[in-house]
Amino acid sequence: MLPRLIGCACFFVVYLASETCFAGPPFLTDDPVPVDRGHWEINNFSAGTLVKGAFAGAMPGVDANYGPVENIQLHLLASLAVAQSAGSSPVFGPGDTEIGVKYRFLPAKESDWWPQIGFYPFLNFPTGNADRGLGTGRAHAFFPIWLQKDFGKWSTYGGGGYWINPGPGNKNFWFAGWVLQYQVTDSLALGGEIFHETSSSTSEPGSPGFPLGTKNSTGFNLGGTYDFNKTYHLLFSFGRGLENASVTNAFSYYIALRLTY
Repeated sequence: MLPRLIGCACFFVVYLASETCFAGPPFLTDDPVPVDRGHWEINNFSAGTLVKGAFAGAMPGVDANYGPVENIQLHLLASLAVAQSAGSSPVFGPGDTEIGVKYRFLPAKESDWWPQIGFYPFLNFPTGNADRGLGTGRAHAFFPIWLQKDFGKWSTYGGGGYWINPGPGNKNFWFAGWVLQYQVTDSLALGGEIFHETSSSTSEPGSPGFPLGTKNSTGFNLGGTYDFNKTYHLLFSFGRGLENASVTNAFSYYIALRLTY
């Protein structure tokens, strides 16, 4: 039972951390910009979150995105999940699977006064073994709106949305975040984000059957991307919670090798 509870408590930070595109990976906050028509963007990643003596993550995972037409992006994420509690051996196996569609319904040039805006809903399917702490045992859905504005070497983007979160002891919740990013050199971009997530559980930490519980969570990540060339790119971030960190996000990381073609 305990591995399942640990996996559920860590799930949303870990799987949000592996969400799409930079902007998107390596941050939890995403942007409205889809992959160009006829092109692929594939992130081969590892991500993990530590909370109160427990760890859950994806190592490795594949986050594939394709642009079939202008302003549309198709998304698929699958991973090998890992979960571990204090004093026990880590458990490995297939994790939950994510599919989504990004639609940029308001494009904008840098010279325009309005931002780009997109809608990016996705579904998480319970392909991981919840009894072993490798998934949640339920399907979940996220319905966010993202905005972005560019100013020379600076980019700022963010937004948020609503999670549909079924299951015993669960409740629907909100996520919001914002990123500021700077293009340091032609190859290196660095940025940071601040994010907030409302509680996803009706249980309090320490309550019967749910020793970790979940609470409202505010946190940050620092990270960036380094372009080796037009095909290979390194993505990285690390951060932690600022509110209720011990039970929501004592430490988290994301690292990926991105292929674009």
